[in-house]
Amino acid sequence: MAKIGKAVFPVAGLGTRFLPATKASPKEMLPVVDKPLIQYAAEEAEDAGATHLVFITGRHKRSIEDHFDKAYELESELAAAGKTELLEIVQNILPERVNCIYLRQAEALGLGHAVLCAKPVIGREPFAIILADDLIYTDGKGVCEQMAEVHERTGASVLSVQEVPPDETNKYGIVETERQADGSLRVISIVEKPAPNDAPSNLAVVGRYLLNPGIFDKLEQTRPGAGGEIQLTDAIAALLQDELVIAHPFEGKRYDCGSKLGYLEATVEYALNHPELGEAFRTYLRALQA
Repeated sequence: MAKIGKAVFPVAGLGTRFLPATKASPKEMLPVVDKPLIQYAAEEAEDAGATHLVFITGRHKRSIEDHFDKAYELESELAAAGKTELLEIVQNILPERVNCIYLRQAEALGLGHAVLCAKPVIGREPFAIILADDLIYTDGKGVCEQMAEVHERTGASVLSVQEVPPDETNKYGIVETERQADGSLRVISIVEKPAPNDAPSNLAVVGRYLLNPGIFDKLEQTRPGAGGEIQLTDAIAALLQDELVIAHPFEGKRYDCGSKLGYLEATVEYALNHPELGEAFRTYLRALQA
């Protein structure tokens, strides 16, 4: 299995689209059935071999640290009550071999700045970036593992992409690609949120990246754009001049859990696929339609 050792989770955003639910709790802690979004993201990285999970946090994000930390009092109560199944769930949120590292992004200066905050921990090795509010369901390999395999084969940085409606290009980073002899898609340009008439394609970058460490040099040279933010897209555009970047049309279904509708869709479909609840929930939905 192709592996990637470190994964970065930018989780310092305010989650304003989910207010008031996110007033005191991070959007990454919103549950989809029985697990928060950030746990799905962490499990995807761990499945791809990551042993160091780097969380770029902000104020009011302490619950993320608490979620991945030991809960001695809760574990003691579950053990005393003989609730062994629940105890195992709490104790095995992540394997012991996985280390969680928390770095504070003092100011909300954009995704590029959040990634740059991880430089002291990442060093000079390739790493994944996972945006937890892009929840991606797969029947087999997770998207992070898919990207790791592309990187192992090519040595390139990898962007996960999917086709979006042409009138929605202004919501995404959009890539222009060129098909290579091996069938892979080489990125030749990338632009942040272009108007439909200006978009080079309708192939959008979603919340999964696997980047070589050269991206940090580009981020340090990237000038702040609108709102004083450092855009990761701008740094990737500069990286294209120096090295190969591959667009990977991933296998899986993406739910935009940064939007209320996408979050509700994920909740319903994950519930339908849940081994304990699926059949009962399906029966309930049929009763609603009767």
